[in-house]
Amino acid sequence: MNTCVVFAIVAGEASGDLLGADLIKNLRESFPSARFEGVGGPLMQAQGFTSHHDMERLSVMGLVEPLKRLPELLRMRRALIDRYRRSPPTAFIGIDAPDFNLHIEGVLRRDGVKTIHYVSPSVWAWRQGRIKKIRRCVDLMLTLLPFENAFYHQHDVPVCFVGHPLAGEYALLPDTGGSRSILGLCPDAPVLTLMPGSRGSEVTFMGDLFLDVVERIKQAKPELQVLIPAANDARHAQITDVLCRRNIDGIRLLRQQSKLAMEASDVVLLASGTTALEAMLLKKPMVVSYRLGRFTYQLLSPFIKTPFIALPNLLAGRALVPELIQSDATVDRLSAAVIEAFDPIRARQLEKEFTAIHHELAMSSGQIAASAIHDLVQKC
Repeated sequence: MNTCVVFAIVAGEASGDLLGADLIKNLRESFPSARFEGVGGPLMQAQGFTSHHDMERLSVMGLVEPLKRLPELLRMRRALIDRYRRSPPTAFIGIDAPDFNLHIEGVLRRDGVKTIHYVSPSVWAWRQGRIKKIRRCVDLMLTLLPFENAFYHQHDVPVCFVGHPLAGEYALLPDTGGSRSILGLCPDAPVLTLMPGSRGSEVTFMGDLFLDVVERIKQAKPELQVLIPAANDARHAQITDVLCRRNIDGIRLLRQQSKLAMEASDVVLLASGTTALEAMLLKKPMVVSYRLGRFTYQLLSPFIKTPFIALPNLLAGRALVPELIQSDATVDRLSAAVIEAFDPIRARQLEKEFTAIHHELAMSSGQIAASAIHDLVQKC
């Protein structure tokens, strides 16, 4: 069987390329002669993967950019569907990019191809009606977060929790002192890391708000050291402009280095997202906040179906860290929450909670995913 096995894989961005490379490496143990092709990046290609399209063309975010690229994306999707209807693969694996991949999975599944979707969309959190499409399109869902499985079981979608790959990249014990030494920080003065977001709109909404909080906290902690790791060159330039307007002492703007900055910190003030998971893996007390435009928030909020938005709270099933969203994201409330987060007793309690969750997430993701795919394929 191995001589004719073909895995078609489509990954839409860098994180998917990382998952795909790990998956290919582990699938080769069961299918040493298999061929791997589709859409992937340099990490997948280093594992012998053949990419028929440039993965970067799929890496679009926001609301406007995908619309601008829609004709190109539709042509790419049609080309992939035509290719795999003419020459059906043993299995099709869509890694994230649900708006792009689920349609392909649905078409190929109707043609008898086994379909796997790796990384669950946040269907459990909002737009839950999408589960009907997922059930039609997917033979197996591979999830990164343990609480997602119950939702898929409830809706009769075969599912396998494989752990989160980030958990394996972070040590159980952070080296706070070492990171402070690398950054040249005073080892005894408190450190706050600001993570206002990786998108321009996020920095627009959160940047000045977070700096207002810094000014307030410095009244109580004048020795406070503040780090802001910019996600990319564009955010670095944007935050530089904001800082020039504000003229606040004791703030260091870094180019990327977010992990190092968070590891060096006592507390992280962040815009909700994957950053909250990273801060949790580093065992850092945090305050999670987010703001959208009023119209956008009014449009989206009715579709949100979870009591929390921060991943540490979702994983724990209770409010471990404060979430201050939209109208609750005021300078007074954020400042009070950040000052409370510096409490060492509270920090030690959170460290225990975060360590337990870290253990739960730290699994051999690629190996588990490959085993589940092997079992699915062998049922053919």
